[in-house]
Amino acid sequence: MAASRDLPFPLVIVCLALIRGCAPLPTPSRVAGTHPVSPLRPRWFSTEALVLPPDDYYEDDTVTPILPKRVSPVEGTLTRCNYKPCLEGQIPCADLAASTGCLCPGFTLYDVAPEAPNLKSVSWNGSEVVIQWCAPSSHVTAYIVTVGGQERQTFGKDQRSGGVGDIDHISEVCVVAVNDAGDSDGSCLMFQPRDSSLPLKAGLIGGALGFLLLLLLAVLLWRHKRQRKQEASISMHDTAETQ
Repeated sequence: MAASRDLPFPLVIVCLALIRGCAPLPTPSRVAGTHPVSPLRPRWFSTEALVLPPDDYYEDDTVTPILPKRVSPVEGTLTRCNYKPCLEGQIPCADLAASTGCLCPGFTLYDVAPEAPNLKSVSWNGSEVVIQWCAPSSHVTAYIVTVGGQERQTFGKDQRSGGVGDIDHISEVCVVAVNDAGDSDGSCLMFQPRDSSLPLKAGLIGGALGFLLLLLLAVLLWRHKRQRKQEASISMHDTAETQ
């Protein structure tokens, strides 16, 4: 130990240089499969913050479901279809609903017997009896009219009126709605036929009044002529006396 302390300072420096040359400092390994030693960085520093992903990095092939749009009460206000059950020659309410989105009254389907129509009037138009009715809220293929329980006439599903001929006695007139599932109940009214003897009575009364008028005129004319003859005879008598 005393001998080492006596070594001169230059010799110590030379020894350290030789030792460093024999044992070089470790350098980053270049062997495949190994990771080089990266320089130390502060803990808050990250290389990922400096690398930006490409534009299509976040491209996602998943499909996002589209939820139905909620319509506000004001925008979604639905209206009834402009369909009048008593008017004939109309577009069917189902077609109106499909084209405009309006609401039809509740209709029974084709596999259910229809509800009864509404018979509005039975009247005489001068040549035949005419009836008018309103359609039910049902699927209808035809309307059948009966007079006194006997079938008289058949009308199409779009008709709301029609003639049923002459009815010469008091009878119950009914209209029935029909489809493939069956018939509805009848909607009926009583028909009071016109009095066929009324024109004859009116003619007889008119003839009697005319005859009485002619007779009165004849009597007045006869009395007028008779008065003139009397006046003429009196005048002749007075003239004879004066002579």
